[in-house]
Amino acid sequence: MYQPGFFFTHPLHIFYVWDGGMSFHGGMLGVFAAAAWFARKTGRHFFEITDFVAPMVPIGLFFGRIGNFINGELVGRVTHVPWAMIYPHVDMQPRHPSELYEAALEGLLLFAILWFYAAKPRPRMAVSGLFLLGYGCFRFIAEFFRQPDPFLGFVAFGWMTMGQIYSAPMIAAGILILVWAYTRRGRRYERSGTTLSGSDARDARSQHHS
Repeated sequence: MYQPGFFFTHPLHIFYVWDGGMSFHGGMLGVFAAAAWFARKTGRHFFEITDFVAPMVPIGLFFGRIGNFINGELVGRVTHVPWAMIYPHVDMQPRHPSELYEAALEGLLLFAILWFYAAKPRPRMAVSGLFLLGYGCFRFIAEFFRQPDPFLGFVAFGWMTMGQIYSAPMIAAGILILVWAYTRRGRRYERSGTTLSGSDARDARSQHHS
């Protein structure tokens, strides 16, 4: 995802898992492919699978970012905030502990949002859309505190990182999926020729999710 030219000319390096370096965005595409395969094999809807999986993903993201912090990798930008940290293997300049920012945003906060949202009545696809929107926004914000990859630097407008480039489509896709999910539900109710409110609406939602 971040070095397509290199992997195109050295395709075997894709399998060098001991070198690490897999980006979340590339891993997400792999998860989508696996979800599509599983949905096809089991006769389920693709978004039924992703809606179920999405609330659990931030847990893995949290521990992944904690691992980044312990390993002293993906360090933050130079700063003078009181909680700045020095990474001796990088240099002696105080830096944002951006791994902890991402653990808090992409991990804990996103998990809380998705967990409470998924526990309430909602249309199919909505949890998946909220995950894309939430992760995209939190990652976009966190990138302002994270040091750009040294082999890329800023890739657009003199300030935008590759992580932000890849997160922007996630934000757009999340919004579109959420709008589509709620629009589809509204159209279903319109076609039924009924107006739903109060307990009737709750009953219809529960039947829709059963």
